Amino acid sequence: MTKYGPNEADANSGSTYTAEFLRVKGLAERGVANAQHSLGFMYFNGQGVAQSYELAVVWYRQAAQSGLEHAQYNLGVMYQKGQGVEQNYQEAAAWYQLAAEQGYAAAQYNLGWLYAKGQGLDADTSKAMYWFSKAADQGDAGAQNNLGMMYDTGKGVPQDFKQAIAWYRKAAEQGYPRAQFNLGLRYDNGQGVPQDVGQAMSWYRKAADQGYAPAQFNLALRFDKGDGIAQDSQKAILWYRRAAEQDHASSQFNLGLIYDNGQGVPRDEQKALDWYRKAAEQGHAAAQNNLGLRYDHGQGVVQDYEQAQFWYRKAAEQGFPGAQYHLGMLYDAGHGVVQDPQEAIFWYRKAADQGHLRAQFDLGLRYETGRGVPRDDRKAMAWYRRAAEQDYAAAQYNLGLLFDKDDGPQPDCAQANGWYAKAAELGHALAQFTLGLRFDNGQGLAQDYAQAHHWYLQAAGQGHARAQFNLGLMFMVGQGVRADIGQAWMWLAMAERSGYAAAGRYLKNAAARMDSTQLAQARERLELLPG
Repeated sequence: MTKYGPNEADANSGSTYTAEFLRVKGLAERGVANAQHSLGFMYFNGQGVAQSYELAVVWYRQAAQSGLEHAQYNLGVMYQKGQGVEQNYQEAAAWYQLAAEQGYAAAQYNLGWLYAKGQGLDADTSKAMYWFSKAADQGDAGAQNNLGMMYDTGKGVPQDFKQAIAWYRKAAEQGYPRAQFNLGLRYDNGQGVPQDVGQAMSWYRKAADQGYAPAQFNLALRFDKGDGIAQDSQKAILWYRRAAEQDHASSQFNLGLIYDNGQGVPRDEQKALDWYRKAAEQGHAAAQNNLGLRYDHGQGVVQDYEQAQFWYRKAAEQGFPGAQYHLGMLYDAGHGVVQDPQEAIFWYRKAADQGHLRAQFDLGLRYETGRGVPRDDRKAMAWYRRAAEQDYAAAQYNLGLLFDKDDGPQPDCAQANGWYAKAAELGHALAQFTLGLRFDNGQGLAQDYAQAHHWYLQAAGQGHARAQFNLGLMFMVGQGVRADIGQAWMWLAMAERSGYAAAGRYLKNAAARMDSTQLAQARERLELLPG
């Protein structure tokens, strides 16, 4: 029940509802249509009498049958909502039609909505447009907004952003929050108007101040990211919280992230968990995935694989790739589910087809090793390539290895070196060592000891024992770098400490070439290094 005529205002104005009820009832029983409608309103709201939707319907119907348009409208609302009568969209549409043909704007709007949704009537965008236009021309803000949306999406009319903007603005200037939000979106995206962050923020704020949760969320996002405005974590939290308290799932999820990361607030695992759960229970897939992760790893909750698979599955069935991958991992390990390699591969593939890097890489591994699938290097290369082209270093390295195989599907030393280089630039230690070795030996590229030294150094710094050993040898003989027996001893000692047994003999040789002061200094430097 959204709009009422003058008689409802009269019914509300009496200081004694009971006396007013008796007066109105007498008029209604004598067949006065406005009084019948007012009596229906009093029963609907329990003013001067016990509330009764059923009796409200009785009196609205009598007024409506007399042709009173706002009674016809209110009776339509009762049928649409199932208040005092069994819900019946066809009856609602019939009563709205009678009121709409008398020019009653709210009925025209609701009739347009039923045509748009196909409720009680065959869906008909042209008729929806007709009735929205009728109501909009009378200044109905909801109809103006809906016209804007139809022009925005090209539903029932040719898409026209300028027309959409014009209708949004009419409704927005009347204070209609959804239209204010929609107008803000257009300024945000530069659709139909020049992009203008200030205007977007202004319209978001107008809608947000009226409690419109999507606008509160968009304001929060802007403050959170500092996108076009000064970043302000506290304002972001304020607006996320206002929307979250209205059960806006994305705001609840983002608040969970904020507490998870300690962004602008003290890190609080329990609050993060609470907000994730609220969003997850509303069907927010990313929140369901994060809740699954909590149960999977026992983070803030008792580890529970069954709960983990429950939440992963909810998100996975919505197509969330991270959850599909994690559900695959549970089937792989038999955690919370019966171990099933085929089911694991099914979910990995679902995630991989959506571009999930780790799923693509793991599928590549499966085909390369023949685990759970027939061994197939070509399919392995195809999956590795998909991840590699998204800069996943492990996939780039493994792709290089497959190109390096003499008996592989496509031996190509240049391609191998190219993928090793990409992975090495991304910090992959094995690729850095391999690339160093290629420059050292001139395998597939020009021999270059300086480049070999550079890549060995990168890998050695990550604890790669063979790279540490090779680096030690280069310092011993001055290959690609100035000879330095102290540096040679230190790297050889690190290689031995990292488990590379062959370093021991060379380490003794280096020590024999050093005096006691040099050796003491080298040992002191070694003790200061991590590991």
